[in-house]
Amino acid sequence: MPRIVRGALLQASWTGDKESMIQKHEQYAHEAAKQGAKFMLFQELFYGPYFCQVQDPQYFSYTELIPDGPTTKRMQSLARELGMVLVVPMYEEDSTTRGIYYNTAAVIDMDGTYLGKYRKTHIPHVKGFWEKFYFRPGNLGYPVFQTAVGKIGVYICYDRHFPEGARALGLNGAEIVLIPSATSRGLSEYLWRVEQVSHAMANGYFVGTINRVGIEAEIGEDDFYGQSYFCDPRGQFIGGVGDPREEELVVRDLDLDLVTEVRQTWQFYRDRRPDMYGDLVKP
Repeated sequence: MPRIVRGALLQASWTGDKESMIQKHEQYAHEAAKQGAKFMLFQELFYGPYFCQVQDPQYFSYTELIPDGPTTKRMQSLARELGMVLVVPMYEEDSTTRGIYYNTAAVIDMDGTYLGKYRKTHIPHVKGFWEKFYFRPGNLGYPVFQTAVGKIGVYICYDRHFPEGARALGLNGAEIVLIPSATSRGLSEYLWRVEQVSHAMANGYFVGTINRVGIEAEIGEDDFYGQSYFCDPRGQFIGGVGDPREEELVVRDLDLDLVTEVRQTWQFYRDRRPDMYGDLVKP
């Protein structure tokens, strides 16, 4: 039988406070479940604003432990209630070294089991994206999680500009790579429909990616341009992309059998030459 899996992405605008933002995502998760979705990705730093537009220590208050913090526990209950795999990006405080923070996504299986986390590897530090003020670079590598719907990997926002990690996720067995983001109009917008599609095509997996929408005026003037989408291992969009300005729940069907079909057609893994790539890992 075909391995058809229905997935959901939520591009959302900031509500103004953490609790209402969590509630918004819970409500949309219920709606996704009603539409038959079996997995769902939330956006980068989902329960807060994208505070990296400024450098202000007040936003350290958004950190939580993962998995022992309250939001992870709450999302485990939600996943169990809905029978849905959830990928939940949050602001993590390291459990062993207080004051060390990461931009992290927790992966929760549909029975509520916490499977693990990915920490954002590549951390930008330019105007409007002052992320090194808030986050240490990730140190957990590129894990792939065996979920009830398939093998899922995570890459986060600025990571998408780097093909190395995208390839590592494929080599580690990912069938679906989920990329939550917060990125604004201007310099990167023309890359949005190119880079992540290219990762899917070069590595023979599905990509689901989210961008926020709206302007978070109390933080800055960045205008997040939405356009969230799923694409298949051939690099083709599955249905349309999300609205460039409005909040939207994107629900699509993924035929996971296409992963094997594409990889057996385009033999990129077979024809790799890692013996020739030494220069790529030189500092």
